[in-house]
This record gives sequence, structure tokens and C-alpha cells, in this order.
Amino acid sequence: MASSATPPGSSQTASLAPTRSAEVPMTQKIAFGVGMLGNQMFPAALGVFMVVLVQSLGMDPWIAGVLAFLPRIFDAVTDPVMGYISDNTRSRWGRRRPYIFIGAILAGVSFALMWQLDASNSQMHNFWYFLVLALAFYLGLTIFATPYVAMGYEMSSDFHERTRIMAVAQWIGQWAWVIAPWFWVIIYNPELFPDPITGEANGVVGARTLAVWVGIGCIALAMTPAIFCRTQPVDPDTLDELSIRGIGNSVGSLLGGVVAAFKNGPFVRICVATFLIFGSFNTIAAFAYFIIVHYMFASSTDAAGRWPTWHGTVGALATTFLAIPIVTIMATRLGKKTAFVISQSISMLGYAAFWWCFNPDDPRMLFLPLPLFCFGIGGLFTIMMSMTADVCDLDELRTGSRSEGVFGAVYWWMVKLGFAVAGLATGVIMSSVGFDPNAEQQSETALTGLRLAYTIVPIAGAALAIFVMLGYDLDEANAGEIRRELAERHAASATSASPPDQTQSEGP
Repeated sequence: MASSATPPGSSQTASLAPTRSAEVPMTQKIAFGVGMLGNQMFPAALGVFMVVLVQSLGMDPWIAGVLAFLPRIFDAVTDPVMGYISDNTRSRWGRRRPYIFIGAILAGVSFALMWQLDASNSQMHNFWYFLVLALAFYLGLTIFATPYVAMGYEMSSDFHERTRIMAVAQWIGQWAWVIAPWFWVIIYNPELFPDPITGEANGVVGARTLAVWVGIGCIALAMTPAIFCRTQPVDPDTLDELSIRGIGNSVGSLLGGVVAAFKNGPFVRICVATFLIFGSFNTIAAFAYFIIVHYMFASSTDAAGRWPTWHGTVGALATTFLAIPIVTIMATRLGKKTAFVISQSISMLGYAAFWWCFNPDDPRMLFLPLPLFCFGIGGLFTIMMSMTADVCDLDELRTGSRSEGVFGAVYWWMVKLGFAVAGLATGVIMSSVGFDPNAEQQSETALTGLRLAYTIVPIAGAALAIFVMLGYDLDEANAGEIRRELAERHAASATSASPPDQTQSEGP
């Protein structure tokens, strides 16, 4: 479709107000957001708990990096399969809801079991135990998250309502990153989990206990959208027949859907930009803890106290109350692409400022870059998930079928690939700069290397992502035209359609 020159906010686009059918009640937006809190809590908690592998179990950083890499690759591979299954499921509960229930339980139970490690075991024993349970955890996360994300795409057909849905979801989900840093305080609290020999905090025991409670809480959160959210009805005649043999024979169709998704130019740009920003962010995310403890407080965890926790908490609060609301307003008034470029440019300034603000003489300077830094991830998912829903409309216009599950799976495949690469890159960088988890004091070379990586890696990722998104041309005017053409096509087919009782509804 040719790009329109009509700017957002013109008379042409102003008429594209949400219809009653496209509006989503706030209660359902909140319920979807509660699911996002569970979806975000899993990786947020995992990022905190992974520190235990190096800090408390003395695992080599590159081995911990492998443990972060391999399960996430497995996770990424299973996503498109789950997307296909979710898209074509027929059940009395709809396409998405059964998998959200099952996946939530499997992910929560596996997360709790995954951290039942013991420092007395060998490094390789802990490696294989963790790897097996991590594979089960990520399988559960795939079964839950892929249909959950697709459910969000199906909740509204309106351009701006989709942004509002994702904004509410991201606002609620962002609280996971506010809460998760305090897990450090709990895990390393000597009064809660004292070492029987030294009397100091026993992080291994703390992780074992807290993981159980995190798993239970995430199960409850993740199940919420399956109970309360409703999606638009689906014509069962458009679905493939699912069976064990049918799933086996559908590999070609599945791969064709994935290939078709990557032939969609706007979608490819969204995926590449997400991979660059999210991957670079997660590569350096764990560095903040080590920089604060070992650089700012001379490797003293007692002196560092709650500074690492407050750094994570304030950053998440800034994202929740500053970045997401501002990005939502910018996306509505200026367009989604413009909002993306502005938000990532702001984040680059924040990353650069950290070089000076990791200051041993004044720890309070940690907080100065956070109002800029927070626009990176806060802007990314608020805008990109809404853009992906627009892309699904474009794909339906071109192909005649709805494939939110495949598109959602492919998008989150890129997110998880970024996670996987980031986990491996984190271990490689820490090892290459000479970080020694068993040393009482880290070398100046190691600490300088971590600080440089914390600044350079995310700036490079954001700059490349902006370059990629400059060619994105699916604006509000185009999206409105696509919706009008789809409405005309649906109206024309409705005259010869089957009776309404043949339509599968996914309402509660």
C-alpha cells in the first residue's frame, strides 16, 4: 500500500476515532495488564536470581552465560510452533485461554524448582540441574506468553486503542521491575537467611526459599487474563485442523507463515529494532549490580547495602510514571515512529551519563540519568507491541487470514533471541575484562571494562535501531485505510457467511 502524506492529527486521521466495538473496558485492560505483570516478573526475577550463580555459587561468568543462552534459544525455537497451535485451536474456552492456564502453572512450578541449588554440589552438577529445569521453565513460559500476547492483539481493531491497551499493560507490567530489585534485599538478608558458619547472608538458601513464593505469585498473575479478558470472535472455518498428525504435517505451513511474516517489511523493521535495543539492554543489565558493589563500594556488599536495589527500583518507577505516559502521548500526537525515535534518543543520553554517575564519592548521582535512561525499554514495548497489531491488519489485507499468534510468536522470538544472545554476551564480556567472582577485590581493568560496556553497548544498540526504523512507513493514515478496506471485505463476505452461532467467541 502506498504511503500517505497525510500527517497524524489532520482532518483525515481525526475521523478515525474508536468505534464502540473497538473500545476495550478499563477492567479488561487492567486484567490484561495483570498478566503482563506476571509475564514481566518472570524475567525480572530471573535477572536478579542469576546474580546468585556468580556471586554466591562462585560459578564462572561464561558458564552462567551459557545457562542464560541455551534455554532461551530453546524458548525462541518453540515460540513459532506455539503460535501456530494457538492460532488454530478450537475449544469451548477459545484459542488462547487453555494454554495461558497450563503455561502459567508449568512456568511457575519450574521456576521454583530451578533454584533448589546447593553450594556443596559441584559446578557441573549445578549446571546440569539448572539447565534441565530451565528448559522446562522456558517451555512453560512459551505455552503461556505466546497466546497471551496474541490475545492482546485481538482485543481491539482501533489504531490508538491498541496503544492504550499496551500502555496500560506496560504500566502494570513495569511494576515487576520495581519489585524485583528488592529480591536482592531478601535473598541477601542475614537475619532471614544466615550462613550457619559465618553468620553472614546465605544467598543460596535465600534464593531457594524466595523462588517458591515468586513461582506461586507469578502463577496467579499469569492466569488473570485468561479469566477476565475477551477477544474478538473468530470464524472456525479459517482455522487449520489440529491433531498430532496434523501438527506434524503443518511444519511446512508453519515455516511458510514465519517466512511470510519476515516478508512483511514493517514487521521486519520492528523485530530487528526490538532485538537491538532489548538485546543490548539485557547484555549490560546485570553489570549495574557488580559496578555498584565492586567499583563504587570497593567490593563490600555491606557498604553497598541497598544502593543496587534503589538503582533498579527508581529506574523502574521512572519508566512507569514518566516514560510510558509520555511515550503514549507522543505516539498519539506525533505518530508511533516519531515517538520511538525520540524515546530512544533520550535513552542514549542517559546511558552516556552513567559513565560519570557511577561515582564512588557520591552514590546519589546514580539517580541522575534514570529519567533519561528509562525511555529506552519503556518506549520500546509500549510502541512496538502496538505496531505489531497494526502489522497484523496489513497481513490480513494481503493474505486474507489472521495470524496474530504467528506474528506474536515471531516478535517474541526476536525478544527472546535478544535475551539469549545478551545472556551469553554478558558472560563473555565479564570474562574478557577479567572479572573474577572469587576475588576479594576486582581489578581496575575489569571495572573499567564493565563501565565502558554499560555505556557503549546500549548506545550502539539504540542508534542502530533508530536507523532501522527510519524506513518504517505504516503510519496512522495507512492503518486507517487498511482497516476501512478490511471492514469492506468483511461486510461483503458477511452476506454469504454462515449463521452467527458458527462463530467461535473467546469471551468469558
